[in-house]
Amino acid sequence: MYHLGDARYGKDNVRVYKVSRDKTTGVQDVCEMTVCVLLEGDIDTSYTREDNSVLVTTDAIKNTVYIVAKKCPATPPELFGSILGQHFIKEYGHIHKANINIDAVTWSRMTVDGKPHPHSFFEDGSMTRNVQVDVVRGGGITITSAASLSVLKSTGSEFWGYIKDAYTTLPETKDRVLSSNVDIKWTWRPFSTPQEVEAHSSCFDAGFTAAREATFGVFAKDNSMSAQGTLYKMAERFLDIVPFADSVEYSWPNKHYIEIDLSWHKGLQNTGKDAEVYLPQSAPNGLIKAALHRKVEAKL
Repeated sequence: MYHLGDARYGKDNVRVYKVSRDKTTGVQDVCEMTVCVLLEGDIDTSYTREDNSVLVTTDAIKNTVYIVAKKCPATPPELFGSILGQHFIKEYGHIHKANINIDAVTWSRMTVDGKPHPHSFFEDGSMTRNVQVDVVRGGGITITSAASLSVLKSTGSEFWGYIKDAYTTLPETKDRVLSSNVDIKWTWRPFSTPQEVEAHSSCFDAGFTAAREATFGVFAKDNSMSAQGTLYKMAERFLDIVPFADSVEYSWPNKHYIEIDLSWHKGLQNTGKDAEVYLPQSAPNGLIKAALHRKVEAKL
């Protein structure tokens, strides 16, 4: 005998764009996102007995995304995902959990002639934004936000004092290039309802901004002794400035830039203190991960 586990289904790659217009000022706001909705509940028979009577069609799921986007706030994505997930829980009694994943495009308002333009934007490719919202019947709303960004500094990084054994070829260095495509993921404190999420709407955009500020600030200022040490300082800084976040996780692929020995060409020096030209390497690369959680105070 077999047991069906982790059954879920839904609609992926639902692309949505919404414009909000202030008729008094003429100022417009835009948002663009790609939404994935996966539903869980009493749907096992659709797998095991070919019983379609328990299925909300994925076409209906897609249409629901558009209708909710029309009727409700589409920003921040954490709020939209909470409202959307709650809709499926309320609308269908046999659905117990709605998993909403949102990739948001970061459209930023243009500044033209020194002023914010009312309806022109540019895509800020320096960061990506992702939101995972899980709405559980009787279990509240769990929201995890994420951002990705690329960083590099040409000095201010060291690496030495590590284990040296028969497998080690890496030389110690007191000055190296430090670069990474950093993924940051943070989990917010639990919410009970979409209304509670909406009451804290300002936290979500502020958290996204803080992810950049914490990462950039520590990365630039820290004389890095290791990617691990710098990552930990970034996580500390993030939790310091985002008090409504319960935890934060950093994933840091360490991108390597290798000195190129050019001494074969007329004695041209390009290593050590003379290094200026490097070979960027995409693979293999180091990978450093860690999560930082707030301590839970013991109850008396």
